[in-house]
Amino acid sequence: MEINGHTRLCGLIGNPVEHTMSPVIHNTLAKGQGHNLVYVPFHVEREQLEAAVKGAYGLNILGMNVTVPYKSEVRAFLKDIDELAEKIGAVNTLVRINGGYKGYNTDILGLYRAMCSEKIKLEGEKVILLGAGGASRAVAFLCGEKKAEKVYLLNRSLDKAELLADEVNSAFGRECIIPMAIDSYEKLPDEKFLAIQGTSVGLYPDVDKAVIEDEEFYRRIHTAYDLIYKPAETKFMRLVREAGGQACNGLKMLLYQGIIAYELWNQVEIPEESAQEIYELLK
Repeated sequence: MEINGHTRLCGLIGNPVEHTMSPVIHNTLAKGQGHNLVYVPFHVEREQLEAAVKGAYGLNILGMNVTVPYKSEVRAFLKDIDELAEKIGAVNTLVRINGGYKGYNTDILGLYRAMCSEKIKLEGEKVILLGAGGASRAVAFLCGEKKAEKVYLLNRSLDKAELLADEVNSAFGRECIIPMAIDSYEKLPDEKFLAIQGTSVGLYPDVDKAVIEDEEFYRRIHTAYDLIYKPAETKFMRLVREAGGQACNGLKMLLYQGIIAYELWNQVEIPEESAQEIYELLK
């Protein structure tokens, strides 16, 4: 493409950002859609976050993604926040509006679209959710919204799990999230579960660890979704498969959260064929 005075700019704010695969998604989409748009990552130090958001608006940047560690902090510098993102307490996409940016959470929407593409359902399902950090927080709200029957929220800090469970249960008016200490997993009901791994344990380069190492635990899982996408097969996924379950990584979540952000910035709908082409590129 030719970069000229009409080229629009989008980007990613985070620290670190050097590993990101998001430029592959957005620049491929721009080329396929015929949009005069370029997407680049911006390494932003914590004390410069407010300046980065205001500077992006001043530079007429069309939209931004936000990654760790700023998904919660960035909310303080926005003009408006989508209701779902406000409820979750995390923003990963900024859409330019008059006077600033509006914050959205396309992680949760991307995860749901990714799970649907893998024929994984949440409605009426019994779920084990590992972790209570930012990623798991979004998953917990998604499970509440999509009417999962029960979600056993396992976390190292029981206090943190209890706080998140209270928030989600209060938001949806039902006791769907059950907090547990992660080392008490043996107290789970003797059933088969959908398991969602939302911690950073197993993330490259620390690939030889799983948040729970006990092989017995994995016999309780019929299907697993690890939000990590690098490595392509985490130890968590491998243990699930060795116990006879199915396992997916988080690459499609990355793909679809990016596609939804692109759709919001450009007011377009990306066809599924384009999504699959980019998925092959990412792989």
